[in-house]
Amino acid sequence: MIKLYTFLIALSLLTCSFNSTCQSTFERFSGISIGVPKFKGSTDFDEQNQVFTLTGAGTNMWFDKDECWFESTKITGDFILSANVAFVGEGVNAHRKLGIIARATSGESSAYVDACVHGDGLTGMQFREKEGENTDEVKSDVSAPEFIQLERKGNTYIVRISKDNKPLVTVAEKEFDLGEEILAGLFICSHDEDVVETARFSNVRLEIPAVEGVDGYQTPSPSRLEILDVETGHRTVMYETDTHIEAPNWSRDGKFLIYNSGGKLYHFDLEKKTPVEINTGFAQSNNNDHGISFDGKTLAISNHVQENGNGHSIVFTVPVEGGIPKRITAKGPSYWHGWSPDGKWLTYCAERNGNYDVYQIPSSGGEEIRLTTAEGLDDGPEYSPDGKFIYFNSTRTGMMQIWRMKPDGSDQEQVTFDDFQNWFAHPSPDGKQLIMISYPKEVPAGSHPRNQRVMLRVMPANGGEIKCKAFLYGGQGTLNVPSWSPDSKKVAFVSYTY
Repeated sequence: MIKLYTFLIALSLLTCSFNSTCQSTFERFSGISIGVPKFKGSTDFDEQNQVFTLTGAGTNMWFDKDECWFESTKITGDFILSANVAFVGEGVNAHRKLGIIARATSGESSAYVDACVHGDGLTGMQFREKEGENTDEVKSDVSAPEFIQLERKGNTYIVRISKDNKPLVTVAEKEFDLGEEILAGLFICSHDEDVVETARFSNVRLEIPAVEGVDGYQTPSPSRLEILDVETGHRTVMYETDTHIEAPNWSRDGKFLIYNSGGKLYHFDLEKKTPVEINTGFAQSNNNDHGISFDGKTLAISNHVQENGNGHSIVFTVPVEGGIPKRITAKGPSYWHGWSPDGKWLTYCAERNGNYDVYQIPSSGGEEIRLTTAEGLDDGPEYSPDGKFIYFNSTRTGMMQIWRMKPDGSDQEQVTFDDFQNWFAHPSPDGKQLIMISYPKEVPAGSHPRNQRVMLRVMPANGGEIKCKAFLYGGQGTLNVPSWSPDSKKVAFVSYTY
C-alpha cells in the first residue's frame, strides 16, 4: 500500500537498460596493481553468474605502503559498496587479505579505509589516515563473515559485516578525509610476494544513495530488477533502467514478471529480458499494489481515480494479458494485496474513517468485509496458498510486525517479535516459507519509505529462525507484492541507486 502517490518520471542518471550502450553495474570496474607486486593480478568476471574472481599477490597491506590487486572505479560523493566474499582454496599465509576498499589515490602509500577479511578469519576496518603513515585497524569480534559492506557518508566511513545470515553488525565508523573523488572497489593480497591467492566476490553492488533532502518521490531513482535465489542468497540483476520501476509479480507459469512504472504496468519476459506495456485501458495511474490470480488468468490492480474532487486508489481486475478493467471496490483508498487460492476473494488494505485496516471483497465485486479493527496501520494482507490464513503486517504492538489470521478475521496472532520494522510477508507457493522486507527500528513503524538500507528476510511459515538473504538500498517498491517463482526457489524484487 502507498499513501503518497505521484506520477513517476524517468531519469538519466547512473544506471541504464542492459540493452543500451550505457555502463551496467558490473562494467564500472577495472583492475590495477597497487604497488609493484612480483606477480601481476587479474580479474575474471563470470557474466552469467555475475561473480568477480580476483587473483593477486603482494607482500602486504600494512605499515606505510601496500601491494595488492585492486578492481576499482572512481566515485564522487556518498556510496555503499557491498559483496559476499570468500577465499578460493586453503591458501598459504594466514594473513592473506580480501576486502572492499576506498583509496585517495592508486599510489602504494595512499590514505585508505577498508573492510578487510584475513585468511584466518580476522576481520575489521583497516585504515591509513594520511599518505605515508602507518596503517591502523579496528578489529571485529566476528570471524570470517560472508558479507561485507563499506559506506561513505560525507567524510564518514562505515564498515558493516554479516555472518550466518544474521543482520548487519557495524565494525567501525570513523572520519577520514580521502578527498572528494576516490577509488573504491575490491582487492586481494597474498601477504607473500612469491604466492598468488584467489578470492570470489558475488552479489557485488555499488549503490549511490539519495542526496540530503531527496525523499524519492519528487526524484525517484533508477532501478535494478533482481532475482534472489532464496536458498543460496545469490542475486542476479536481470535488468537495469534509468526509469523507476516497482513491485514485480512472478507469473504462475514462471515465464514472465509484471511490474509497474509511471502509472503503467509492464510484462517482462524472463528470456528476452525486455519490458512490454500491458494494456490496462483507462487505468493509467496504477500504483505498486497488483498481482496475479492463482489460476494465472486475472490481474488485480490498484488504480488512482479522481472522484468527488479527490484522487484515491481503487481496486480493479483485468485479464492478465490486458484488457478493460472491471471496478471491484466502490470506496477508496483501497490497495490490493492478495487473491484467495480459489479466486473468489480479494483482500486489501483500505482507509475508512481515518484508520487503515484489512478488508476482503468478492473478486467479482460486492460488499466489502472488514477483517481487522485495531488502531493504527494494518497492511499487506495476503492469503497462504492453502487458503487457511491471511498474513498481514500491523503496528498494533508499537513496532511493525507480521501477523496472521483466519480468512474470516478470527484468531489474529503475531508471527514476528524482533526489533525490526517488518513489512509484507509473502508466503511461498509451497507454503513452507515467508519472505518479508525489514527496515531498521529507527524508521517509524507506520512508514514504508523509499531510499533506505533494508533487508530481505526469510522464515519458516510455521515459525523459526529468520535469516537475512539480501541487504540492499530500497524500501517502497522493492517487495510490495507476491513475487515468488512457482517452484518456491526464487523471489523477484527491485533495488535502487542514484
